[in-house]
Amino acid sequence: MTVDIHTHTFPEKIAARTVEKLQGMSHTHPFTDGTVQALRQSMAAAGIDRSVVVPVATNAHQVPHVNDASIALNAQYADVLSFGCMHPDFGGWKAELSRLADNGVKGVKLHPVYQEVNFDDPRFLRILDRCAEVGLIVLTHAGKDVGFPDAADRVSPTRIAGAVRQTDGVTLICAHMGSWRQWDDVERLLPETGVFIDTSFSLGAMTPNGDGYYSTPESLQLLSDGQFVRLVRAFGAERVLFGTDSPWGEAADSLRRLRALPLTDRELTAILGGNAQTLLAL
Repeated sequence: MTVDIHTHTFPEKIAARTVEKLQGMSHTHPFTDGTVQALRQSMAAAGIDRSVVVPVATNAHQVPHVNDASIALNAQYADVLSFGCMHPDFGGWKAELSRLADNGVKGVKLHPVYQEVNFDDPRFLRILDRCAEVGLIVLTHAGKDVGFPDAADRVSPTRIAGAVRQTDGVTLICAHMGSWRQWDDVERLLPETGVFIDTSFSLGAMTPNGDGYYSTPESLQLLSDGQFVRLVRAFGAERVLFGTDSPWGEAADSLRRLRALPLTDRELTAILGGNAQTLLAL
């Protein structure tokens, strides 16, 4: 089974304008229109069996509405499951996390850059501890954000390591191979923390949207093949999860790049789905 642990979709009535806004912010090219049906079509074309949608609450008021939509999506599809969301300023965080777990939701997505709170802030630490208590996985954006190049360093490897030291027992997935474009620090600080990492938007190069923002090939470059493999070996393949960041990563190309690396069959099997099957109890 091939499992994509990191995708994004939006309600049909707002998907087009949301994707247009985000591609303008990131200056990168989307590969679907951001709807669930487009995600499922890309999955079928690439041979992906399950995808996990990871929604982001950009303000506290959105939390219950986004989570209602996640619960509904999980009831509708067998091949797409949705995590819930949480915002550090949402007042009912404790009960809401219990509600997600009681409704069979497997995890939550956090995004310290969009939410403008440092990952090692007590407001996030209490969420991590509560997720451990009720059995929710936490997938957090990690590192810089392509859409906010000048944003504060809110979720660096240093902050992630500090948060792990101050919490107990949470299953934490750090997106973008541990921290986007902070991979030297990932290699130095995170392998011994026990966190998982996902492969989304990390290997090869970004695809520009054609507005001229990225003027050189170097500005588009992500992880080299060599450093990617080093990170896999530093963490152990059992702590690496395949993700595309759809619609910002193209599913078939993401799989092709991974399969072209000098990884063993055992490592590839674990990364492409084995680890996610275990974490998600699929």
